[in-house]
Amino acid sequence: MKITQEDINRLKCAKDLLENPGLAAKLTNVIGIPFEKAFDYLPAKWNDTIQTITQKSLQHALDVAVKTIDHNDKKSSSDKLHKLLVVASGGIGGAFGLPALAIELPATTIIMFRSIADIARSEGEDIHMIETKLACLEVFALGGSTEKDNASESGYFAVKALLAKQVSEAAKYIVEKGIVEDGAPVVVRLIATIASRFGATVSQKAAASAIPVIGAVGGALINSIFMDHFQNMARGHFIMRGLERQYGRELVRVKYGYNKKEN
Repeated sequence: MKITQEDINRLKCAKDLLENPGLAAKLTNVIGIPFEKAFDYLPAKWNDTIQTITQKSLQHALDVAVKTIDHNDKKSSSDKLHKLLVVASGGIGGAFGLPALAIELPATTIIMFRSIADIARSEGEDIHMIETKLACLEVFALGGSTEKDNASESGYFAVKALLAKQVSEAAKYIVEKGIVEDGAPVVVRLIATIASRFGATVSQKAAASAIPVIGAVGGALINSIFMDHFQNMARGHFIMRGLERQYGRELVRVKYGYNKKEN
């Protein structure tokens, strides 16, 4: 099947969103110092704390956030509304400093999950399906990296391949059980994998927020940038899913410019 020019343009848009996240560069403009120096403001062993917070936040978001979204015929997503809610959350976190992250991040993650699900719905997804809920969760793994990554492993399709088996196992488990049970091994493994990548972007956000002069206004702006980052990842992700459903994965990957031999 030949891809229409309109869908080629949508594919190019998705690729631009997915392959050019630039979160650290945008945060650098806010904090006014080289971003590497911002990490000096984080306490020792802060990465372990972030990993714990992100895992709990993602688990709670998966269980709660999508339930509040109605599946209706409204085409566009409420990106601005969700961004305003996250900005308010970031303002509170910025006012109370880095220790507030343990309270602020779970709330922010739920709002973000809801926004991601709303974007999924606007791109034609059925947000009541387990597969769609897990696809929403996948977005938190996009645009982040881990120390084990190299250049060939950081692309969109590489992340999808990394998560594919775990997503499939988690979907099967949830369908069979009917709920997301706390401590279910297949769900725990999936969330841990996603959290390891989400934690990389959370670390950037935490480092920027840790700058002493940031305060409530800076915290709100940082959260706005953070939210915008994941809304872009979500838009690109669900455009790709829609095109793959219509044209097949292989053709879309060829048009995207993905070469399996390189990964």
